[in-house]
Amino acid sequence: MSIVIFGATGGIGAALARSLVASGRQVHLVGRNAERLHALGTELSSGVTLGDALDADMCTRAIAEAGSPLQGLVYAIGSLTLKPLGRTSDDDLLHDFRVNAMGAAQAIRAALPALKAAEQASVVLFSSVAAGHGFASHASIAMAKGAVEALTRSMAAELAPKVRVNCVAPSLTRTPLSAPLLATEQMSALLAQLHPLQRLGEIDDIVSAAAFLLSDKAGWMTGQVIAVDGGRSTLASRK
Repeated sequence: MSIVIFGATGGIGAALARSLVASGRQVHLVGRNAERLHALGTELSSGVTLGDALDADMCTRAIAEAGSPLQGLVYAIGSLTLKPLGRTSDDDLLHDFRVNAMGAAQAIRAALPALKAAEQASVVLFSSVAAGHGFASHASIAMAKGAVEALTRSMAAELAPKVRVNCVAPSLTRTPLSAPLLATEQMSALLAQLHPLQRLGEIDDIVSAAAFLLSDKAGWMTGQVIAVDGGRSTLASRK
């Protein structure tokens, strides 16, 4: 049985795929970047589906190519629109909602029969610290990620007891998506100081949490939003 990873060519998706394969799991990779997708598929001896997760037909095709039953599904696709609401367009709002929430819902919907066919299966989605902790200029992405958290809880209730659904909510993590925010060491240091643990997240921090939620060790966890954020959502920074 495979775990399907949507967004497998991104920093977190690719690292998670490598981690799962190293632990003996099978993965099926879904992504838009043909060169990176096929290179990763060759590296991991894994099946691949090329396409856009916002295409419902592609989601259905990806699940069919992965086969049934499925052991898990990961939706590791996101966006990062940071603008005051007054400068945020309707297109920005719709894009963030579609990429983060609607895409996740479409992927889960396509996978429902294959997930339910397994004795036990796990779904992992990704939110953000911004969904539960107010930050200026985060209205669009916070709304979209808030929808992801609501989707997590709704699907956990709907799919229990056979399919667990959980969510990882990181703070600022060093990924290709966040690279523009971390262009200088000075900016990286300033942003790190906003976290009680005084550092930014690394991809491995997020991958460890996602891999745990996909494993039997998290077998009594569902409907949870797990903060992996250096303490930022619950603690005051020392500086």
